Amino acid sequence: MTEVSRPAALRAVAVSAGYRRRRRPAVTVLDDVHLEARPGELVTLIGPNGAGKSTLLRTLVGAQPPLAGHVLLDGKDVTALSARERARRLAVVLTEPVDVGQMSVAAVVALGRMPHRSWTGRGTGSDRAAVDRALVDAGVGELRDRPLNDLSDGERQRVMVARALAQEPAVLVLDEPTAFLDVARRIELAAMLTRLTATTGAAIVLSTHDLAFALRRSDQVWLIGGDGTVTAGAPEDLAHSDAIARAFAGDNMVFDDAAATVVVADDTVPGATLQVLGAGRARQWAEHAVRRAGWTPIADDCGRVLEVEPGTPCRWQLDGAHVPHARGVGFDTLVAHLRDQAVPLREDVRTG
Repeated sequence: MTEVSRPAALRAVAVSAGYRRRRRPAVTVLDDVHLEARPGELVTLIGPNGAGKSTLLRTLVGAQPPLAGHVLLDGKDVTALSARERARRLAVVLTEPVDVGQMSVAAVVALGRMPHRSWTGRGTGSDRAAVDRALVDAGVGELRDRPLNDLSDGERQRVMVARALAQEPAVLVLDEPTAFLDVARRIELAAMLTRLTATTGAAIVLSTHDLAFALRRSDQVWLIGGDGTVTAGAPEDLAHSDAIARAFAGDNMVFDDAAATVVVADDTVPGATLQVLGAGRARQWAEHAVRRAGWTPIADDCGRVLEVEPGTPCRWQLDGAHVPHARGVGFDTLVAHLRDQAVPLREDVRTG
């Protein structure tokens, strides 16, 4: 049976994004961009700093016209829509905090209904229902009567998402929504956005520097390379093809498949290998400690064995060729011991 493709809620067709300048040639940042965001998808926009993420987002939401090509919102050219028409289909949440004085959370969220109201500006029963639904969907229903300025950064960000949801958009665009949030609030927001794609059916597009989030949560990734091109695909395809590794390539930087992010390359000593024996989390973090100490953990017998026992703190024992028998408690002692043992190995490499 042939799968029926969903029509795109937001589509870029041969778009060139950049800046027009008076009496001087335009500056093209991204060229010949073809993208589609479909209903119910979570799409992340990633790329190195300065690659053009903000420029592309501004072009997609109609804040600046494309230098070439077209951006289609529900099949209509976004530049041909009035601000009111655009706001009925598309909502934007920016990184910068919004100063609304002492407005309550419910009043701020109700601002999202403005594009749908008549010229009198009066709210209706459907407006109130949309606000109530948005408060619940964004997880801020219990905050509805509190002043926005009294909330934490994470709570304020959720309220801004609720305001956008009150617009009942086909497309929700967020610019670095987790930029000022701590780890716990980032996780909460990521889970909420994933849930919203299913509950609202909207296409959600967000830019982020959190590569691990993009690869683990996205239905689709838009990857901006350093050459001004944009590649779209499933996160697994972009990681497996090394497209992400190439886009974020740098001195001593590598893509870690297990961690699903770019990390500093391990400063390993040639020939410094260890077979790590153990189970579960104890073995996992022992291997992490071994790498941090400049050694390479392997599964096969190499003549040197590190055994770890579960427990808090972890107990370890080291035996084998060219390393004296040693025991210890805690990963800090393991790292310190392995670094001491690596010194003669480094000297052998230098003088060998």
